[in-house]
Amino acid sequence: MLLKLIPTDTHIPFTRWRVIAFAFSAIMVVSSLTAVALLGFNFGVDFRGGITIEVASDQPINLGEVRNTVTGLGLGNTKVQEVQDFSGSEKGVVVFLQQQQADGAEVDSEVAQQDASDKVQAALKELLGDNIEFRKIEVVGPTVSAELVRSGALAVALSITMMLLYISLRFEWQFGVGAIVALVHDVSITLGMFAVTRLEFNLPIIAAILTIVGYSINDTVVVYDRIRENLRKYKKKDLAELIDLSINETLSRTVMTSGTTLLTLIALFVIGGQVLQGFSFSMIFGILIGTYSSIFVASPFLMATGVKRDWSKAPAPATP
Repeated sequence: MLLKLIPTDTHIPFTRWRVIAFAFSAIMVVSSLTAVALLGFNFGVDFRGGITIEVASDQPINLGEVRNTVTGLGLGNTKVQEVQDFSGSEKGVVVFLQQQQADGAEVDSEVAQQDASDKVQAALKELLGDNIEFRKIEVVGPTVSAELVRSGALAVALSITMMLLYISLRFEWQFGVGAIVALVHDVSITLGMFAVTRLEFNLPIIAAILTIVGYSINDTVVVYDRIRENLRKYKKKDLAELIDLSINETLSRTVMTSGTTLLTLIALFVIGGQVLQGFSFSMIFGILIGTYSSIFVASPFLMATGVKRDWSKAPAPATP
């Protein structure tokens, strides 16, 4: 091979560091859950309802004038932020409007959202000229946003449940416990990252979390498969040595898979624009956490539960 990041024959004692790794992971999980409880998420329009309008122009945009114009429309709380693409050639602003209330029973709330969006677009065209480009317009009413919250939470919970069911059917229960711990670890820390960084939490982030769950469990299954093979092959080898051997034997594959995936995601983060940055950053963070957990959490955790040496043999009858 022309490129070999990890030597074929490594002897890294991963399980020797398991106490430090477990302590570090426990601190990270507790800190993440605390951050989620105290800070919450910076929900995007998908989940809180409201209006997001992103406008771009090749000419400088006066942020103060845009803010005054939008505020003068009387549409409630507004927020205006400046955005800029990676090359710096195109500048723009993002306008956030609160969820609009219908004026009367005959006016639907969804219609009120769309009317407010039309007013803002017309005002921005009058202020900035017709050569501007509306790169993103999102209008989400209260009914839709509430449904998206329920669907997003259900999707994550259902995916984790199905993953754990798969692990339980394919492996012994000891492996299932390790997979549960790793998944809780990865999802908790990823959610904590969003609570601390205040990155916008929207529908693409739910897709990123589901992808992270699948990636993490796939990485864990690869190592678990090798551990199970070696348990049957080396019946008298110490369990810690056997787990170290299995991780080292799959280490090259783990690093190469994670590395190539990260290269793609970093490119997406750098040149993918404002819309994809939150998604790509969460994926980068999740891939790193998932790779760490498969090596330092899921596999060493088997030492706490104990495993059989050979599932193909029935247990010996009890001696009378």
